Amino acid sequence: MKHSFSSQLPTYAYLCAACLCAPAMAQDNNATAVGLSPTPTSWRLTSETLRLPGSETMGLIGGDLLFDLNEHLRLGVGSYGAVRGARGGFITLGMAGEVQQRLSSSWISHAGLYVGAGGGRSSNTLAGGGLMLRSDLGLSYETAGYGNFGFGVSHVSFPSGVIRSTQPYIQYEFPFYSLIHSGWSPAPAIDSGQAQSLPANRQEFSLVTRAYTIPSTVLDTNNQPYGRMQLMGVQWLTAINEHWFMQLEAEGAMGGKSNGYMQILAGGGYRLALSNSTALKVHAAAGPAGGGGVDDGGGLLLDAGLAVQQQITRNNALEFSLGEVRAPSGNFKARSLALQLTHQFGTPGVSSSDIVSWRALDNFDTEHLRVRAVSQTYFKANPQWRSSDPQLSVSNLGVQLDYFVAPHWYVTGQGLAAYSGKAGAYMTGLVGAGTQWPVTQRWFVEGEMLVGAAGGGGLAVGGGLVGQANVGIGYQLSKPLALLVTAGDIAAARGPFKAYVAGLALTYQFTGFAAK
Repeated sequence: MKHSFSSQLPTYAYLCAACLCAPAMAQDNNATAVGLSPTPTSWRLTSETLRLPGSETMGLIGGDLLFDLNEHLRLGVGSYGAVRGARGGFITLGMAGEVQQRLSSSWISHAGLYVGAGGGRSSNTLAGGGLMLRSDLGLSYETAGYGNFGFGVSHVSFPSGVIRSTQPYIQYEFPFYSLIHSGWSPAPAIDSGQAQSLPANRQEFSLVTRAYTIPSTVLDTNNQPYGRMQLMGVQWLTAINEHWFMQLEAEGAMGGKSNGYMQILAGGGYRLALSNSTALKVHAAAGPAGGGGVDDGGGLLLDAGLAVQQQITRNNALEFSLGEVRAPSGNFKARSLALQLTHQFGTPGVSSSDIVSWRALDNFDTEHLRVRAVSQTYFKANPQWRSSDPQLSVSNLGVQLDYFVAPHWYVTGQGLAAYSGKAGAYMTGLVGAGTQWPVTQRWFVEGEMLVGAAGGGGLAVGGGLVGQANVGIGYQLSKPLALLVTAGDIAAARGPFKAYVAGLALTYQFTGFAAK
């Protein structure tokens, strides 16, 4: 592959394991005493139109982050959401895998599999429990400097629902390189020699709280006014150069009358420094959104805004933004006011597969990170926890990312969606903190508390704000891989939803690099 730019349960479990092992195996193969070999990575966007029962159509847009395990196999995570038709809010999260074969210097054939969970917008019959399977066959053409363009045929099915659809698709890929090291071992000490330090690519990760003020003339799907809506989520920003940036954000409703609402938006913007500590930012973004009775038609949401960013420490800032969102195919529109707590850092700028020497990383600190492929099952703790089928448990699939700020303490975030229990539209996104302590060389215990947004699938979460607490015991399978079993509970702040939670996760520990 040219790189010109500087999640059926058994099947899902296999993909989760493969996705977590992929970076580990790649780095185990490429890490040497000399240095690290960057991993080819791609952002991929896909567009297709599904045929639903009753001659209905639904346009889906997909986004995947894929890592090359070798020249023939790529694995990663992804999401699909409705942007055309009448099913706004139909969103899934999952794992993706692909095998590929080069046909010429520019053409590549590929076959992929996506296993995810989700649903939305009156989709209980369509999506069933929420498990989604998508397979595809296609071709991609690699350009010299403009990314990769592709097309093919895909088949999408929801085994416990009624969706069965085969259709053509088109896609675009943005290839780049990422630098990670398997496990938490520090980089080897280099006592002599000189090497040019790598440049640092500016990154920002933000915790976002947002309020939508919605005009009284804008009505929901039940012809009722919305009032206000409060959201919580996260945002990732990566700089292209000194001024221009790209961003990705995911947020869910946690206050108001629209629990179950979710939005995943991608876009870009321009940053202008006003002083050493203050900057002005403008942005525009678009993506799938909906749920919670929001009348956004096919699901496409457009967003634009202006923000002031103020440094509070060397690597942390507060950001205040004003903006407006609207759904082109529905009547939903709102003014947006947001407050963000942003952590700024730099990652090594690598632009080829050439080995990066350890000396070139002298200006970067090692950061301990962990990603978990998670299955969590909710069991009734309150008779009114669901609006229907209260006797059924609800099983969810998703991903959790942990950043260890100290040897025994971490901050964490997770995104989960239901795949069984007749709750296919349920999703949750939570952030929090936890602690981990060793018991023996391989066994460890941990605990965590999280808060965030949840809704959909008939779970009685009130406005959407929920809290969850977990304790767990884990076993280290190898230097990077571990199994973790957890137990806990989750409850809504303003609703009867309360459940006991049993979880199982396969975890992968890796080292990232941040500029000093």
